[in-house]
Amino acid sequence: MYTKTIKTSCLINNYNYAEYLLEAVDSALNQTVKFDEIIIVDDASTDNSAEVIAKFSEEPNVKYIIKEQNQGQLSSFNEAFLAATGDIIFFLDADDIYEPEYLETTLKFYNRRSECDFIFCAYKKFGSVEGTFQNYEVDSDLGYSVIKTLYTGEWIGSITSTLSIRREIIQKILPIPHTEDWRVRADDCLVWGASLVGAKKFYLSTPLVRYRIHQTNQYHNKKFLDADKNYEYKRFWKRNSLFSYIMQKNNLSSPLLLAFTCLNEIKTIPCPKLQDFLSYFKIIFLFEHNFYWKIKGVVLLFNYLLKISVMGKLKT
Repeated sequence: MYTKTIKTSCLINNYNYAEYLLEAVDSALNQTVKFDEIIIVDDASTDNSAEVIAKFSEEPNVKYIIKEQNQGQLSSFNEAFLAATGDIIFFLDADDIYEPEYLETTLKFYNRRSECDFIFCAYKKFGSVEGTFQNYEVDSDLGYSVIKTLYTGEWIGSITSTLSIRREIIQKILPIPHTEDWRVRADDCLVWGASLVGAKKFYLSTPLVRYRIHQTNQYHNKKFLDADKNYEYKRFWKRNSLFSYIMQKNNLSSPLLLAFTCLNEIKTIPCPKLQDFLSYFKIIFLFEHNFYWKIKGVVLLFNYLLKISVMGKLKT
């Protein structure tokens, strides 16, 4: 039988999802290994969410925060994290559901791989769309991604409800004051932020979360955002502002000698993809200003690509 030694917090953010909230909280409560605390933040809902939350008032490990003003998803993340005491923080949107073995499976992985800072997993879609979404076919060590994220905006993660992060990483990110920028898609802050502050990321290929598809689902209905021709432009500038804030908060600076930093970073991925190499080639070519080190970096990276290919570790 698995014995839990790490303190865990589940942060549930809710806004007008009263019809789904009960299932979400129940899924967090009914894990094969129990969360030490479940924190529900209601972002000033106008439906009967408060009544649903009140049903859990007798649960000893459930806390709740009812906000008086609607400020968006990032604000809820901030509030929940400030109230959390866990060593590993798990995130759950109020319209999604954890599989019963989600926490146990994830904790076993954290215990087995002590260098792991950030995990995201496969998920099953349900509701108006059915299916399983997997980023990779097998569990994967994705290494470090500071440089890829900083220079290309690489987004290595998944939907909010699949994310878990060690406290020492997330405290370098949250709270973030730019709440108006991230009323929705605040998982961007977690995914990008974790990479920037040096999280070692892993992926679990087992679908451990059920992701509900419905009309008001923000992430799935990206086509409505895409209809706004300025959306990606706005997101680009919000990303830059976010990166600047996190870099300043942690006294980080742009790395020197991209020839070596790119090579060292890709070496942290046991089985890199060709696309990974292309990203680092692009970074060296575009952002290394010294011509000698630009050529040197390309040569070093190409030699490593050949070595990985010969060893059979290059993913297509």
